[in-house]
Amino acid sequence: MATPEPRTKKVCVVMPAYNAEKTLERTWNDLPMDWVDDVILVDDASRDRTVELAQSLGLHVLVHPRNRGYGGNQKTCYREALARGADIVVMVHPDHQYDPAYVPELVGPLERGECDAVFGSRMLGGRPLEGGMPKWKYLANLFLTGVANAIFYCFLSEYHSGLRAYSRRYLETVDLEGNSDDFVFDTEIIAQGVFHGLRIREIPIRTRYFPEASQIGFWRSVRYGFAVLGVLFRYKLHVKKVRRYPLLGTFPEPG
Repeated sequence: MATPEPRTKKVCVVMPAYNAEKTLERTWNDLPMDWVDDVILVDDASRDRTVELAQSLGLHVLVHPRNRGYGGNQKTCYREALARGADIVVMVHPDHQYDPAYVPELVGPLERGECDAVFGSRMLGGRPLEGGMPKWKYLANLFLTGVANAIFYCFLSEYHSGLRAYSRRYLETVDLEGNSDDFVFDTEIIAQGVFHGLRIREIPIRTRYFPEASQIGFWRSVRYGFAVLGVLFRYKLHVKKVRRYPLLGTFPEPG
């Protein structure tokens, strides 16, 4: 684990949770708490004991009375983190698929003001298939990332990682509430950030795939892929001033 840097910014870890009882404690135990000031878990109407376990661990817990979806869960996470004074917000999935040990590497560049968001990239991590990523998901990731790079001119190695850190500035600049409540939220928040000129950096990570880790199936992933392409298409029309994309606000200024 990296040695904690002298920090001036409040770091909040948010956990969007759904049926995470079997993996939550492992995730919590792996958090490098020297780098974290606050931990929030938002439960999206789980059917197991996620809420009770989170409360017993001492986490700050919010509960959705009905399931709102992955994007809807993130909206609550970020609103609550900002309300509690976070300067840096790190999303850590409580299913233990993404290693919380990367939190210091996510936080460091934001603490130093070098960028506005830091994403963990499985592609930079080397050999993502060795972590258990299904081959079809790997190929789809490469394809969607290539299209996104061509549209955004941002040139990231991956746009679909669930391990991310955002600055307060990033979260206050984008329109969180205008985004989808579904999985495509992750692409929409990037599109907003790129449009507003926010700076995104990547770090290499590795992930683990195992039965208890949450994953979306093949056909749900197909729908997600088409939703991502829809965001990219609307983004392109907006920046070309062909058709306004409400998520991005007004057309870009000339020059």
